[in-house]
Amino acid sequence: MPTAASKLVLLTGATGYVGGRLLPMLIEAGCRVRCLARQPERLSSRVPAEVQVVPGDVLDPGSLAQALSGVEVAYYLVHSMGATGDFEEHDRLAAANFGAAAAAAGVRHIIYLGGLGEDEVGLSAHLRSRHEVGERLRASGVPVTEFRASIIIGSGSLSFEMIRALVERLPIMVTPRWVRVTAQPIAIGDVLAYLRAALSVETGNRSRIVEIGGPDQVSYGDLMREYARQRGLRRRMIPVPALTPRLSSLWLGLVTPLYARVGRKLIDSLRHPTVVRDDAAQRLFSIRPIGVRDAIARALRNEDSDFAQTRWSDALSAAGEPRQWGGTRFGNRLVDSRSTHAAASPAALFAAVERIGGLTGWYYANWLWRLRGWLDLVFGGVGMRRGRRDPAQLEVGDVLDCWRVEDIKAGRHLRLVAEMKLPGRAWLDFEVQAENGGSRLRQTAMFDPVGLWGLAYWYGVWPLHQVVFFGMLRGIARSAEESA
Repeated sequence: MPTAASKLVLLTGATGYVGGRLLPMLIEAGCRVRCLARQPERLSSRVPAEVQVVPGDVLDPGSLAQALSGVEVAYYLVHSMGATGDFEEHDRLAAANFGAAAAAAGVRHIIYLGGLGEDEVGLSAHLRSRHEVGERLRASGVPVTEFRASIIIGSGSLSFEMIRALVERLPIMVTPRWVRVTAQPIAIGDVLAYLRAALSVETGNRSRIVEIGGPDQVSYGDLMREYARQRGLRRRMIPVPALTPRLSSLWLGLVTPLYARVGRKLIDSLRHPTVVRDDAAQRLFSIRPIGVRDAIARALRNEDSDFAQTRWSDALSAAGEPRQWGGTRFGNRLVDSRSTHAAASPAALFAAVERIGGLTGWYYANWLWRLRGWLDLVFGGVGMRRGRRDPAQLEVGDVLDCWRVEDIKAGRHLRLVAEMKLPGRAWLDFEVQAENGGSRLRQTAMFDPVGLWGLAYWYGVWPLHQVVFFGMLRGIARSAEESA
């Protein structure tokens, strides 16, 4: 028998939330990974060279034979909930196509992630479809491990983003009945651990359904209260039992990132309790999931990590300068970025960046910076009087007026984190790259707002930022050109 690390694994849904996070884990485990993608060119540039990316569509049976050739284990992580039309029929057809093709190719094991919920009359369309997909896959004769999960907690997950948006934006929430229905949430890290561990579980040529969840049985209301606690927000919930799923979805569409059609399908599922009723997961796996409090804390920490590692220049250069009023979004963060060309070397340009603050000043409208520092002192902040340790060089941890150096990479990158009094957290980021005999400087302001006051602050100062930050950007470029 081949070991888990030597198996050829097919991953569907590699561009999705779960699949995108599972892919690096499979690579790290030493698996030979092949990804199925409707548009391979969109995925090929984002995966290591050793990962095969093959064209295929689960709704097109003829495209699956080549993708499944030689595959021993296949992950089925696709669904049609965001599609227009009859998503249930799409999901049934896709699962039947994939199961038949997997059986024909001699696949030994299909691993599928579905949804918790009792099989009962009146089950929501979303949960009913998740269960029917598992049935269609099993009908192929290939052994299937079907994991059924409730709410998945992780930065970027559908449920977590809904909770975040509601809590951050609504000090008083009108809460329908589904907010009080019991669920058993699980952290995304634990979901991935189960999916990874399933590679090493012998199926014995039989299928199994494995219900997975964390140790806590809570409601969406409990999750929102815990999120608010960790973010330092006070929120009041007013129950309104008559709010229908359709009205709830339209309401969510106004205040959260969910499309109304996705929100309606999701909310329709929330009227059903989704709790673990079978202990197969504990008997088959050594994984012990973390609780709700730790899951939310980890989601917030991981978001900080993803945020810090993101290369804004790469992301924004592909999309062009942000055009919408107020900047772009990264999770809960608001991002406002601009760039300029300087007729100076990258070294000279970064030296000008590194001189910022202190006696040098902020290259533009220093009187506004002094006013901002005075206001900060009035509200108990550090103000602008601290200056800097060295007039020309910076190190991680250095104080810089009302900022502190969070990261610096010599000659190319500086990130400052604000220490002034703010309704949230703020960063100022500078990146330098060589360009056409000179250099390009990108400056990015980033803000993690806390509640409505945070949003009001950002949108209130955003017009002023356009003047001050643009002037600063040009001032840095001019200083570099003059020194050159």
